[in-house]
Amino acid sequence: MQFYIDSADIEEIKKANQRGWVDGVTTNPSLVAKTGRKHEEVIKDICAEVSGLVSAEVLSLDAEGMVKEGYELAKIADNVVVKIPMSEEGLVAVRRLSSEGIKTNVTLVFNPLQALLVAKAGATLVSPFVGRLDDIATHGTEMISQMTQIFDNYALDTQVLVASIRHPLHILESALVGADIVTVPYKVLQQIVKHPLTDRGIEQFLKDAQKA
Repeated sequence: MQFYIDSADIEEIKKANQRGWVDGVTTNPSLVAKTGRKHEEVIKDICAEVSGLVSAEVLSLDAEGMVKEGYELAKIADNVVVKIPMSEEGLVAVRRLSSEGIKTNVTLVFNPLQALLVAKAGATLVSPFVGRLDDIATHGTEMISQMTQIFDNYALDTQVLVASIRHPLHILESALVGADIVTVPYKVLQQIVKHPLTDRGIEQFLKDAQKA
């Protein structure tokens, strides 16, 4: 399973990359806005830092606008993936962009049939949101399991990228049901590294080394 970092903070991305945590990056307008910089500049810097796919989101809601923005985003770097919201207009845009060899990622997906439509439109990635489903007392991992089963049944090329990761358990559950990718905030990636028994073991090793 690949790990993407969900961030537009270039320093944070560099740190994660140094630790081998970055197979790709996802961004959104909210994350980019926090940087106080222009969208294209941020995406360009991220693409120069990582070799994997970098999702950059359109702002238009109509197909023509999405396609136009998609062309511009795709020009930034070869590893840009145009991120498009799930809607009928979005699927039109995905079909057009994909037919021209431009990689796409459909976001804000909340059930397996939406994901199936995304795959049929030719998207590179589909981004189901597990955390937001959990927030409304719906088991998000069950949705991921159903998606991966459907995609396997029909040998669909679209990859399942699990988004809205709130905690390490979301990552574990996604891995167990066969998700291709998880996109994770930096602070959650840090949580995976830590365990009290690891810390205790290191402390004991140091004490034993001092005795020796």
